[in-house]
Amino acid sequence: MVTLVSTRSDQPWLRRLYLPTYQVGEAAQYAGISPQTVAAWHRIEKEFLSKGDQAALSYMQLIEVAVVAAFRKAGVPLRNIKATRDYAKNILKREYPFATYKFSVDAKHLYLDSNQVDGVHEGSVVQTDQGGQLAWEIVIGRLKEFDYDEEHDGLALRWHLAGRSSPILIDPRIAFGTPMIKGTPTWVIKGRWDAGESDSDIAEDFRIGTEDVREALKFEGVSGQGRQEFRVH
Repeated sequence: MVTLVSTRSDQPWLRRLYLPTYQVGEAAQYAGISPQTVAAWHRIEKEFLSKGDQAALSYMQLIEVAVVAAFRKAGVPLRNIKATRDYAKNILKREYPFATYKFSVDAKHLYLDSNQVDGVHEGSVVQTDQGGQLAWEIVIGRLKEFDYDEEHDGLALRWHLAGRSSPILIDPRIAFGTPMIKGTPTWVIKGRWDAGESDSDIAEDFRIGTEDVREALKFEGVSGQGRQEFRVH
């Protein structure tokens, strides 16, 4: 199977893409699904997890889980998702296709634009859950949560965990791929809050906005009620 990206020594973060980093519970939380759902998908598609239901996921596996979750929320049947992944792995020779290709969703089916598949007529789309069958209709519903980097084989390198309106991101090049806001891990912000610091003090130290601090705390499960309200000095 073709490896997605090279592991050039001048970009060490590339090597971390395949290291088990995210616990199943974390992956489930980020994708908005249950850990049991991640385990169930693993039983169907044996490559979501590394060593069984309790193993950690790599960044590549995390994005695969996130994309499958997005497909399921869009109403795509699991059998169509599996058929798409089988097509992309066997025909397009990608080990982690859901972390690489910009799939579109329409009428519970999955598609790729012609510019992503060699030998396909320009302007058409490939129905990937039907073995690569050509289609000509306009397809809408492209996944918006992911930013793809053409310099690195189209890899999904930025995941907007709560949608484009949220500043919370996962980027494997920054903070070792932990959820962060403007380069600061959300768990670090929560740790400072738990230590008794105000949101304004935290914002000043990390040179981010107070609203950014509040978004990070909400992501970490802090409602603002634990110390009465968020304090602004």
